[in-house]
Amino acid sequence: MELDFGRVANKTLGFEKVIAIGLPERSDKRDALELMASLTGFDIEWVDGVKPSSIPNKAVPYGIDPAAIRDNFLGSWRGHMNAIRQVVEQEIGSALIIEDDMDWDIHLKSQLHDIAHGARHILREASTLPHSPYGDGWDVLWLGHCGEPFPETLQENAGLPLDDRAEMSAKYIIHDDETVPPYSQVSKLVDWSQYPPRTRIVHTSAAPICTFAYAVSQSGARKILYGLSVDGLHMAFDNSLAQLCRDAVYGLGRNQSSGLDVKCLSVNPTIMFHHKAKGPVSAGSDIQNVGGDGSVRDQGVTESIRWSMRLNLRNILTGKELESQF
Repeated sequence: MELDFGRVANKTLGFEKVIAIGLPERSDKRDALELMASLTGFDIEWVDGVKPSSIPNKAVPYGIDPAAIRDNFLGSWRGHMNAIRQVVEQEIGSALIIEDDMDWDIHLKSQLHDIAHGARHILREASTLPHSPYGDGWDVLWLGHCGEPFPETLQENAGLPLDDRAEMSAKYIIHDDETVPPYSQVSKLVDWSQYPPRTRIVHTSAAPICTFAYAVSQSGARKILYGLSVDGLHMAFDNSLAQLCRDAVYGLGRNQSSGLDVKCLSVNPTIMFHHKAKGPVSAGSDIQNVGGDGSVRDQGVTESIRWSMRLNLRNILTGKELESQF
């Protein structure tokens, strides 16, 4: 059984591929991400990011008015869809998709070992040998987000009888996780006062914010390609993907099929978060215009990650003691 879970430590972190999305001209981000992945022990395949100017109006999905959108709304969506379409085209069983400014804890593989146990527990697949160490019953496994409340606390579910909320409330508690930052340093969308320090939770996902890092199964990729491209689009990509998860949970609490029945799992607090690199603040995002005042960040920072891989690169390369942010 441990050999089964041990697959999370392979060169693709227990998935069939790890895919990073980024504009090809952002060589700075690719340099950093490739170095981090090499030192962590996994391989990355790249899907080029997309500029909105390259998307003709004829290719804009139903539900979106190109004249009414700002920033790189469409480019971000198309980059993610190209990665997801590659999963479908190549019949990849599962893939972790990450954005090019990601950071993670230096203990990532041990974190994933615990998360695999949690996912299998939620899916009730602990007694068989699935194709994936994370189980085979999920469509989306959200590993990097800005924050997320538990689905049973959402407005549309909070008033349901306890029995109807039982399945969506399922959790796997990881105790005494030394990689969990102080709760003052993580998203406040969960009331962490209910849990002891150093608690991490795997749970059904319904309302995550941001698509920093998420895995898709083949089933999930097909549903997303249909739901967020072929059938149309009505919000930014991250909000739209979260809505697919939320629609499925809505049906789960009412014993009915809802939306595309996308089965989503998540981990809280997040284990991946975008890094704000030292240098011009304007270089931080290829989606939104930031740092227009010419401000410069003198030191890089990553929220929600205790033992930052990005901030420990020099220490690892020179054999010095690793440093915690918090």
